[in-house]
Amino acid sequence: MSFRDNLQYLRASRNLTQERLAMLLGVSRQSISKWESEKAYPEMDKLMMICDLFGCTLDDLVMGDVRNPAKALASTDSPVRDSPATSAVSDDDHVQDQQVPDGGLRTMTSAEPAQDMTGYDDHVRRFAVMMASGVAAVTVGVGVANLFDEHYSIIGPSPWNEVLSALFVLVGAVIGLALLIPGGLAHHEFNRRHPFIEDFYTDADRTYAARRTAVGVVVGIAVIIAGLTMTIYAEEVLLADDGWPVCLMMIASAIGVWLFIYVGIRYALMNIDERNASLEKERKERSGEHDRYAELTGAVCGIIMIIATIIGMLLLFTGEPIDEMNQSSGWQTGQGLFWLPWPIGGLCCGIATLIIQIFKNRR
Repeated sequence: MSFRDNLQYLRASRNLTQERLAMLLGVSRQSISKWESEKAYPEMDKLMMICDLFGCTLDDLVMGDVRNPAKALASTDSPVRDSPATSAVSDDDHVQDQQVPDGGLRTMTSAEPAQDMTGYDDHVRRFAVMMASGVAAVTVGVGVANLFDEHYSIIGPSPWNEVLSALFVLVGAVIGLALLIPGGLAHHEFNRRHPFIEDFYTDADRTYAARRTAVGVVVGIAVIIAGLTMTIYAEEVLLADDGWPVCLMMIASAIGVWLFIYVGIRYALMNIDERNASLEKERKERSGEHDRYAELTGAVCGIIMIIATIIGMLLLFTGEPIDEMNQSSGWQTGQGLFWLPWPIGGLCCGIATLIIQIFKNRR
């Protein structure tokens, strides 16, 4: 058996879809499909991970027969149609193989719902908390610094006011960066290790997330409005337009912003299909693979806008002066119309992009 046959057998024997195997190995689903269609071959570290995952040896996986390790070398040329993997994907097991566009086999299981095999939801929750808390910490630091305003300091006139004000701004910034930087790096590392994730969120999960987002936005706006109201009251009634009123306003803003960022990140990152597509696009860019339709769109739009710029410059420098145009009657080309080629060029770019996209979808 070939590596392709062995991998298909092992995956089918565990009822693993290409998506789930990709998640376990930290690669994209397209990579698994390419391996199984012999369009690409995994690196050594991925081969070792496959061996650890399925409990087989590297020799059996690459050169032998994982069905019968004792006869590995004798059955290397065994055709895949004789493999028991066919029985492993029978109707009784609710498993079926389907062809995917790039030629591989995709084993689908209808008995098992998708699961969060990578801890994605917990990661998103931590990431949202760290990002929201980092921004809020910076805002609170600036707010607390206002308690030591030169004219409205809570400790009165003192040479320490300037020092304490700068200190709280610095502390807020340090705490904020201590949350933002590790959070961003952890998110980048998670995406690197799991470039593809099977969508495990249910409709109920998305409905709950939508309600949570709506409540978070409404509560955040209410808190900010409350802070703004206190600030206006302090300024109009108590004649305090700086110091503690500004501090309260900044703290209220920090709470509101925390809610906005937290619910926004959690809701946005539930769109796993978009997340997978974005990471796949980045992978292709890093590996030198390009979407020829995207390149064609960019080239066409670039040519259109260059032509528009040339026409605009010609109108500006060689057309009729603006004063002469205003005094004459009828439609004339002149300096007053030099801006017109750019919006026309933008419209042409939009039309060209739409045509290319329609052609791409029909391929």
